[in-house]
Amino acid sequence: MELRHLRYFLAVAEERHFGRAAARLHIAQPPLSQQIRQLETELGVRLLDRNTRRVELTEAGAAYLDRIRLVLAAVDEAGEVARRVAAGLQGRLSVGCVGSATYSLLPAVARRLREELPGVEVAFRGEMLGAQQVAALQRRDIDLALLRPPVDDPGILVRVLRSDALIVVLPDGHRLASRDRLSVADLRDEDFVVHAIRDSAMHGTVRRLCDRAGFEPRIRHEVVETSTLVTFVAAGLGVAIVPEPVAQLGVPGATYRPLAEQDARIDLAVAVRAGDDSPVIDQATRVLSETVRGLALRTLFQP
Repeated sequence: MELRHLRYFLAVAEERHFGRAAARLHIAQPPLSQQIRQLETELGVRLLDRNTRRVELTEAGAAYLDRIRLVLAAVDEAGEVARRVAAGLQGRLSVGCVGSATYSLLPAVARRLREELPGVEVAFRGEMLGAQQVAALQRRDIDLALLRPPVDDPGILVRVLRSDALIVVLPDGHRLASRDRLSVADLRDEDFVVHAIRDSAMHGTVRRLCDRAGFEPRIRHEVVETSTLVTFVAAGLGVAIVPEPVAQLGVPGATYRPLAEQDARIDLAVAVRAGDDSPVIDQATRVLSETVRGLALRTLFQP
């Protein structure tokens, strides 16, 4: 028995006429009659009562018709699901986000993914440092990462999405808060709050900026989450250098000032596993890239 036997029988049962069924199926009537007889022979029951004018279902044929409708519907649905999965329109996806992308980009990305890929079940993990995301990609805990380069792993493909300016976070009322713009050298005598050393591209960026300004930062606190970093600054525990989107957190007690150094910037990138040919990941990466291009980052400070 093949699926065509079921489709042939369905056509005859619905049309109640071999000629009309054959025309519907775009085949000749004699082969259709032969296929139905083969089906009845294999089943060992008569499915149809035939006469010169009309075809009627036997009781067994009516019961069989009910079941094959379910079977054919399930087959059609399975084919549609397979096509949607192959096109990246159905499946599951886990996305990791670095802290600043969690606040500035994740909401828009989540909305766009729901709109364009409603058949994809997406889970987000926010406030993940870069090294955590790389490890999660390697373990297949996440499928796509929004992180800050560099990534020193040939098994991970990285593509820059945008470049963010770096700014200074100060406690409200800080002596430097009265200035419109600061240089890194202005922070020479300040205590610093930074991201954890082994897990953050920002930690190395802050050290390089301070080294270029001729001093070593006096690091008092190392944290994992960006929201914690800004909260520590608001509490008066130090100052910090962060990507500009962090200012969208709006933590009470924190003041933001631009840096005078025009090249004080850090990239935001999307990272995936090399060789991963998942259509869902391809679709999600496309949506993410289009969202970033179409989303004008709200700039707090004019250059």
